[in-house]
Amino acid sequence: MTEDVLGQGPLRSGSPLRTPRAAALAGIIFSVLLITALVLLRISVPGRVGQSGTWLTNPGKRAAVAVALNFVPFAGIAFLWFIGVLRDRIGEREDRFFATVFLGSGLLFVAMLFAAAAVSGGLIADAAFAQPDTSTLALGRNITTALLNVYSMRMAAVFTLTTVTIARRTEIVSRWLTLAGLVCALVLLIGIGISPWAQLVFPAWILALSVDILMASLRGSPSPGTADS
Repeated sequence: MTEDVLGQGPLRSGSPLRTPRAAALAGIIFSVLLITALVLLRISVPGRVGQSGTWLTNPGKRAAVAVALNFVPFAGIAFLWFIGVLRDRIGEREDRFFATVFLGSGLLFVAMLFAAAAVSGGLIADAAFAQPDTSTLALGRNITTALLNVYSMRMAAVFTLTTVTIARRTEIVSRWLTLAGLVCALVLLIGIGISPWAQLVFPAWILALSVDILMASLRGSPSPGTADS
């Protein structure tokens, strides 16, 4: 009886109005926070290894990096919410294979993003008491770069590819976004080694995807998972 009440009430699973909008809002929040964090890091931390310790003595740059790192946990939380409500929107048409890769790559992306932020945060905390030596700074920088560029962005590429595949089969987003997603994945797989600014491609694509979902929700189009309910 309780299940019947819940299934008919305002908290019914797969609500055609709330789920798409929640996915869109979560994706927009994630994109804005991650883009802001990445831009603050790029303009505050020098690109050359030889100057890796100079920003620690600049209060403005240290504050900018600290703000960027504080944005990362909230961006990760929004991304996890985005994954959950997007899967709910897909509904019963979700394929088990792609669902596993979709969820796994998303979780790994968040985990390695958090790990990279934790290493950087540890360096800043250590610098508050004493200037770290060059070898420590180089090690922390290399670990952060590897986690962010080599691993997390590759997982972002896998997440994008699986999302594009699922979206193409279920037709939950506009066609141009699937093509843009393929380009995004290619840039993350190959272009990330050319320019670190390529990291912005992933949150930018998530932002476009979220806006498309939000616009479809505002137009009153039903959620695919609940069209027959």
